[in-house]
Amino acid sequence: MPGPQIIVTPNGEELVLLSRAEYAALVEAATNAQEDEADVAIYDARKADLAAGRDFVLPAEVSAAMLRGDTLLKALRKWRGKSQIELAAATGLGQGYLSDLEAGRRRGTQETLEKIASALEIDPKWLQ
Repeated sequence: MPGPQIIVTPNGEELVLLSRAEYAALVEAATNAQEDEADVAIYDARKADLAAGRDFVLPAEVSAAMLRGDTLLKALRKWRGKSQIELAAATGLGQGYLSDLEAGRRRGTQETLEKIASALEIDPKWLQ
């Protein structure tokens, strides 16, 4: 097929007919663009941290996990080799609550974040 074909329905709606290969190429390009956009967002967030005086450097394993889609808290927990249940036991927090924090559904108080930082043996500034 020599490129996309446009078909107009009886009610005037335009449809585009593509070959399977063209469709697959479009899906791949869109996926790559989304991944690139996520990488740029993480980069921008780190640059903002530096500009705001939060000049800590995360371990490479944590940064790599974040680039793969983990949140900061999840990446730190995994870096320390702890499950949510282990972290919950170490902090006195509920596992479901930790899950919500990791997923961004809830925000922890300063006291909560300090408990988590202590249990993960990290600087509390990393969780701000």
